Amino acid sequence: MNTLKRVNPSRLVLQIRSKHTLPELPYDYSALEPTICREIMELHHQKHHAGYVEAFNSAEEQLREALVNCNPNKVIQLGKILRFNGGGHINHSLFWENLSPHCTAPSKALESGLKQNFYSKEDFKQLMCDTALSVQGSGWIWLGWHKPSKTMKIAACCNQDPLEATTGLLPLLGIDLWEHAYYIQYKNDRAKYFDALWEIIDWKMVSKRYEKLRCLIEK
Repeated sequence: MNTLKRVNPSRLVLQIRSKHTLPELPYDYSALEPTICREIMELHHQKHHAGYVEAFNSAEEQLREALVNCNPNKVIQLGKILRFNGGGHINHSLFWENLSPHCTAPSKALESGLKQNFYSKEDFKQLMCDTALSVQGSGWIWLGWHKPSKTMKIAACCNQDPLEATTGLLPLLGIDLWEHAYYIQYKNDRAKYFDALWEIIDWKMVSKRYEKLRCLIEK
């Protein structure tokens, strides 16, 4: 006689605990000096990003319990927490990859795409800067891929709202506009921070993302 009990697949999925982890940086904390000092990098990565990861994991665990217990009020309550901390984890994971201690340049494909969408690299940079300075409070500035129109667009997101979940754009380049990313070194001068950070953008990585998305679209 078969005594095995039938397991509800949804409950089985809820029991799986996959933890998000803090990614290692692809360079040393001091590698981006003098643009970004070691103190900022250590605090930004070890404290701020690590805090988002820890809170995201905790919120996901609470969400699993709320779903199992059919607690809709708790599920709704966790929505903002998941968005903030999950977004913080997603955004920073992309941000670290956007930076490089080595001088890089856009690929021919990306450079051509920037010219098609923004007339020139100089116009693109100016529009990114203007948008960054227009953000009130904390947030992010992004270059994203708009899949329906096959074009690149610039977008700003408040707080830690992730680009794709907020706008539908796929991230190519993101810049952290929270003061914890620059205040120790640049005080409240966001424009100076933006200009300095622009010099350490890893255009090789941005180009890789762009060409990968274009390839997926063309298939």
